[in-house]
Amino acid sequence: MQVPKDAVLLRIFFGEADKFHGRPLYECIVLKAREMHLAGATVLRGPMGFGHSSRVHTAKILRLSEDLPLVIEIVDAEDRINAFLPQLDAMMGSGLVTMEKVKVLQYGAGQLAPA
Repeated sequence: MQVPKDAVLLRIFFGEADKFHGRPLYECIVLKAREMHLAGATVLRGPMGFGHSSRVHTAKILRLSEDLPLVIEIVDAEDRINAFLPQLDAMMGSGLVTMEKVKVLQYGAGQLAPA
């Protein structure tokens, strides 16, 4: 798998309790990205955050089972990310999705694909 030097970062923000067909949404997104042969996906769990509802979600000791914020980051070529977006849209009920251009300096042990 090669990633071009000029790539795109897709960031997906949602809650840990979000589901798709009864399964954790984060798991469904990562597995779909893998199925579509994207370069990789990372799930980040936040200890605190708030979104559209302005409700604060936190990992304080008495609220460990609350709906903590999650972020999935995926970096790949823009056309590959664009092909993934309809699949993502079908899974998302709410949340925030952003995309920005990035410069890839290293990917794995191999060489970067030309820009």
